[in-house]
Amino acid sequence: MLDIFDILGPIMVGPSSSHTAGAVRIGNMARTLLGERVVSAKILLHGSFAQTGQGHGTDKALVAGLLGMKPDDLRIPDSYSVALEEGMSFVFVNGDLKDAHPNTALLEVEGEHGAKLSMQASSTGGGRIRVDKINGVDVGFTGAYNTLVIHSTDISGKLAEVTRLLSQGKVNIANMSLHRSRRGGAVLMVIETDHPVALVVRNLISELPGVQGVTYYVKEAE
Repeated sequence: MLDIFDILGPIMVGPSSSHTAGAVRIGNMARTLLGERVVSAKILLHGSFAQTGQGHGTDKALVAGLLGMKPDDLRIPDSYSVALEEGMSFVFVNGDLKDAHPNTALLEVEGEHGAKLSMQASSTGGGRIRVDKINGVDVGFTGAYNTLVIHSTDISGKLAEVTRLLSQGKVNIANMSLHRSRRGGAVLMVIETDHPVALVVRNLISELPGVQGVTYYVKEAE
């Protein structure tokens, strides 16, 4: 069954929900997960993003998202100029990504304080997106929920400590996945929640032994 969002699509600056609104959300997600202002970006376009993206404004939309714009921002067509004013450099290349959705971009971004992030994401239609990889690790979340992304070392009981803090903060978990490089190695937790996660809870999670970083994506208002 289709909902009204599927029929009407998102409120956005056109021309295409997949190539424009979705692309803005991909860029904005990368900025959020980086956790600081983006100063440089290398963006690989795959499939139809590479073939028709320029005509649909995909390139400008991705840059707009990296600048923190939302799909209804009237500055999207002028994002190149805004990037120049804000000191953000960027370069686009076309390429092929194995087993990737046709509307996919791989963003390698660096922040003003030296943080780095590699994120592969796809625009799945109607302005929706799916994050497929973070720093080369397979994930799979959409931004439809408030989302915690936690980097830690593989220590016994760490996931239980995180979920305990969320429970104490009265946060209900909608979806959760855990990815680790190897036993005792690096761990990436992706936790989607029905409720907002208060700053105090996020700070307590970040202070847990073995936790190396916490980023938080707030879903867009419906």
